[in-house]
Amino acid sequence: MKQIERIQQMERHLDRASTAILQLSAALDQYAEAQNAIHSLRDYYTSPQWKQDFSDDEADRLPKTLKRGVLSEDAIWNLLEDNRELMDRMREIIVC
Repeated sequence: MKQIERIQQMERHLDRASTAILQLSAALDQYAEAQNAIHSLRDYYTSPQWKQDFSDDEADRLPKTLKRGVLSEDAIWNLLEDNRELMDRMREIIVC
């Protein structure tokens, strides 16, 4: 590879890596801020309160217009699993 081509290729690598790092840093800031919400959801999902809310929803005791994604049996579980898998993935990347 000639000198000019090499420098141009390395410049593209630098641009791509710089952009990726900036985007990942912003995403990690958002992810870190979301951890409190994730922990609250985990605590709620494993609590008697969630079981009662779920039961009341099943018995049609809640308003029909109430947004209730947290009462589905899969929404919080899937979010917690996605979070765990993402943490595992980040650990793998860090080890490399």
